[in-house]
Amino acid sequence: MSDKPDIDSVKAYLLDLQERICDALATEDGDTFNEDSWDRPGGGGGRSRVLEHGNVFEKAGVNFSHVYGDGLPPSATAQRPELAGRSFQALGVSLVIHPCNPYVPTSHANVRFFIAERPGADPVWWFGGGFDLTPYYGRGEDARHWHATAKAACDPFGDDVYPRFKQWCDDYFFIKHRSEPRGIGGLFFDDLNEWGFERSFAFMQSVGDHYIPAYLPIVRRRRTLPYGEQERDFQLYRRGRYVEFNLVYDRGTLFGLQTGGRTESILMSLPPLVSWRYDWHPQPGTPEAELYEVFLKPQDWLAQPD
Repeated sequence: MSDKPDIDSVKAYLLDLQERICDALATEDGDTFNEDSWDRPGGGGGRSRVLEHGNVFEKAGVNFSHVYGDGLPPSATAQRPELAGRSFQALGVSLVIHPCNPYVPTSHANVRFFIAERPGADPVWWFGGGFDLTPYYGRGEDARHWHATAKAACDPFGDDVYPRFKQWCDDYFFIKHRSEPRGIGGLFFDDLNEWGFERSFAFMQSVGDHYIPAYLPIVRRRRTLPYGEQERDFQLYRRGRYVEFNLVYDRGTLFGLQTGGRTESILMSLPPLVSWRYDWHPQPGTPEAELYEVFLKPQDWLAQPD
């Protein structure tokens, strides 16, 4: 079997993944996604699907993109000088789900492939992605399920894979200016090519295929729990952290904006409603304080008791 990068196979998988995830989420919500296709002036385009004001999801965005061009922005080549002067293609599916009920966590997933080429040289390529969970009211059962599913995605590829990419996720989804994690983590990987194309592609597929089994059981457990104004206010406040991370640190957001991607599709990850308060802290002993004291502490969730 050839181990040359097969862009057509990656694209076919990503389009199918977007379809399957949207079908599962729409079935859970009872509402439908709106779809629009877009073209990027510099080359390529994408297919964006958004569900807004649903029964379960206040906003769910699932975006496919395939962009290409003759040059990368300086931010993309500063740490990778071997990419300078190469043409590139970037393909991916990225999604963010903001639920209505504050007891249902926000979730994010992304799988992507990048390749840069120039005549007379070997291509430079890699896979990246992962998924992570951002609860407002933490539940140990949910955290263990999320991480058990993440581990199941990694297990066929080696015993060291889940611990390595779990730690990378904890490190990456960290809001430096707040000195706090964004959520309870999951998986994050980037620049993956050391396994060769076929195995690396298989791993990306495993991560993509495990997202729905990781998330929907949590949604079903929490979607009908009663909540009031206090829980809703806290949800909107914590969404502010999500916005801060995505606009300041997120690699995909920055790459999309710097390469002339479609702004509406790039920023579809942002929640529809959010709030900020000046120097606010939860009262000790409250469920809101528990999020900070327990769930925003990186830990081995699979070692926690039931």
